[in-house]
Order: sequence, then structure tokens, then C-alpha cells
Amino acid sequence: KAFRRLKHKTQVFVSPEGDHYRTRLTHTLEVTQISRTVARALRLNEDLAEAIGLGHDLGHPPFGHIGETVLDECLSERYGVRFRHNVHSLRVVQRLERDGAGLNLTEQVLDGILNHTGPGRPATLEGRIVRIVDRVAYINHDIDDALRAGVIARDDLPAAEIATLGGSGSERIETLVRDLIECSSEAGDIVQGDAVGGAMLRLRKFMFDRVYLAADAQRERPRIERLLRTLFEHYAEHLPAAAVPGAADHERVTDYLAGMTDRFAIRAFADLTLPEGY
Repeated sequence: KAFRRLKHKTQVFVSPEGDHYRTRLTHTLEVTQISRTVARALRLNEDLAEAIGLGHDLGHPPFGHIGETVLDECLSERYGVRFRHNVHSLRVVQRLERDGAGLNLTEQVLDGILNHTGPGRPATLEGRIVRIVDRVAYINHDIDDALRAGVIARDDLPAAEIATLGGSGSERIETLVRDLIECSSEAGDIVQGDAVGGAMLRLRKFMFDRVYLAADAQRERPRIERLLRTLFEHYAEHLPAAAVPGAADHERVTDYLAGMTDRFAIRAFADLTLPEGY
């Protein structure tokens, strides 16, 4: 169920009107496809890379990274706990799916899901593939979406990095994947080359400066924050039913809110705040 709900969760642009913008689901599929390609080329466990890729973002709340930040702030203020989507992804597959039975996943899959981001290092080579490919995928498809939305123009993209990686999204992914395969084959670990890896990190910084944290992407933040804080305070006072036995109060609120799609959260907010007709 959590995987199917990714279809209606924001990647970068909140509730986009166009049909071609990425969602959390299409991002997950792109990460999985690229990860499996790299694993095949390196003669690693393709199924493991695929399983990690499919599960890595299941814990994301609605409204993308803005939603994650607001939910983390709310939990910290009221309960003194933090929210991290990778940690919640682990809770989804271990405790919440199949009506509390969880999924029958291996230790290696769970490790890869938990450590696809954050300070931890995946224990397996396949997990390290997904960690890097996650960035490869979102940087390039978010450029595509930002260009389509008019948030940036093609001439805004940093020239040196584009010259190194390629002018189109498919060219950049090709360059990054080839570099990852070649360097990893030589190193016996999952690594990028200095030139290509450095260009990717600089392009990522550009995206944070000009897209993810820019005014256009953040203009919905006040409304999203008001929506999520209203829902959070309501459910903290009127606890939703526990998704699994023995859940603490903060887990009941988190499980319910983080499981929402964008449109479900908007409907729930409307139900709480708009007057009903008679």
C-alpha cells in the first residue's frame, strides 16, 4: 500500500498540474532501474539492488522535503523526537505493511533502505549503488522538471558541469553511470571518479541553491506548514487508531500523517477547517 501511495506524493513540485512532472513513485522507479543496470554491469545482486531501490522512499510524508522538515519540527517540539524519512521507511516495511505483519525482507535490504541517505554507510555494495544512484536520478530528473516549470532556464545551468556531464538528462545519466561502473570495477567498491563525481556534487549544489531552496520552490511552504501543523495538532489531541499494537502516541500521529498522500492531506485539512453545508 505504501508503494502505491507514492503515486500521489510530491517529489519537488507540489500538486503539479502537468502530467509529466515526477512524483515520488516515478523517482523510485528511475532509481530502481538505474541501480539494477549498475548492479548487472558489476555482476552484483540485481534483485537486492532492486528491492532496496523500491523501498528506499516509502517513509516520505506528503509534500516532499518541505513536508519532511515540518513534520520533524512538529515532532521535536511536542514529543522531543525527530523524523527522518529513511528511518520511517524502515518502520513501514518492518512494522506497518501487511496490517502490522511487516514484509519478509532480508537484513541486507533493510540496511540499504535505512542507509540510502544520512550518516550511515550501506553494508552492501548494492546498497551503496542505490545511495549514489538516488542522487544521480533526482538531480537529473529535477533539472528536467525545473526547466519544464520555468523555475530555471537552460542557460542557467552551470556550463562547466554540463560540459563534463552532458547537455541532456539522458546524456548526464549515461556519463554518470559509465563513470560509476568503470571506477567501481577498478576500486572493488562503489565509487565515482573525481571529475565526474565532483561535477555531480556541484550540480547538486546548484539545484539546492536555485531550485530546492529557491523562492519558487518554497513559495508554498507557508501554506504547507499551516496545513501540516493543523493536522498534527489535531491528531496529537485526537489520536488516530494505532496502525500496530503498542504504538506510542508520537508513533500513532507519525504513522498516520507520514502515510498520507498530498491530496488526502488536503482533504483532511479541508474537513477540519472548512464549514460544512447543511
